[in-house]
Amino acid sequence: MNQHFIECRNILFSYENGNEVLKDITFKTDGKEAVGIIGANGVGKSTLLRILVGLELNFTGEALVEQMPVMKKSLPEIRSKIGYLFQDSDNQLFTQTVYNDVAFGPRNYGLTEQEADKRVMKALDTIGITHLKDKQIYKMSGGEKKMASIATILAMEPDIILLDEPSIALDPKNRRLLINILNRLEYVKLIASHDLDMILETCDRVILLAEGRIIRDGAAELILRDKDLLEAYGLELPLCLRGYQGKKIRVY
Repeated sequence: MNQHFIECRNILFSYENGNEVLKDITFKTDGKEAVGIIGANGVGKSTLLRILVGLELNFTGEALVEQMPVMKKSLPEIRSKIGYLFQDSDNQLFTQTVYNDVAFGPRNYGLTEQEADKRVMKALDTIGITHLKDKQIYKMSGGEKKMASIATILAMEPDIILLDEPSIALDPKNRRLLINILNRLEYVKLIASHDLDMILETCDRVILLAEGRIIRDGAAELILRDKDLLEAYGLELPLCLRGYQGKKIRVY
């Protein structure tokens, strides 16, 4: 039997103003799945990821990470299993240099300086940014910050990575670099994004949210080709598929 790396059972979440954001969210991930979370603005994509990493704990239902319930006392262990990429890289990077940011997690979890250095250099090499090791954060471009942010996650060697709008504000070159990196990473991945072309290229499965509920959960190829379904919930076909409905498209 496959291990359920993430499992949500009847998750409901409301903010303090009483606005219901998530309603009866139930799904699970197995193996090394890459799952795209899609939907119009305000449907709860980011909130769902924040619940799974323990940034929003005022929910009802049950969220499990590697069979551990998401609750205050389990957060240190859960966060050793999950890497979380914020939408805004400036929320992820807070020291002076790339090296220190990437080393922060391993150091914080008690690794020796030698062990932390090994993790840092491996993460930077995986992302292809060893040349940025000593660069000051405030001097970096948006694309460089995004890659450095991903390196901070990889240095923790998680089992699962959650990415919130990872391609936002990236130029075409850095967006392509990001897609290639994501496709090389062998982790359970949940990717919340409006960039449906990127989702099509990086995910085998898609969960469509609308009004806080799961409307469809299935193969990315099927859901992202369904023009009527997407338009009914405020989305459009991926650019690479427009004008090609019914024809087989190979995505590279």
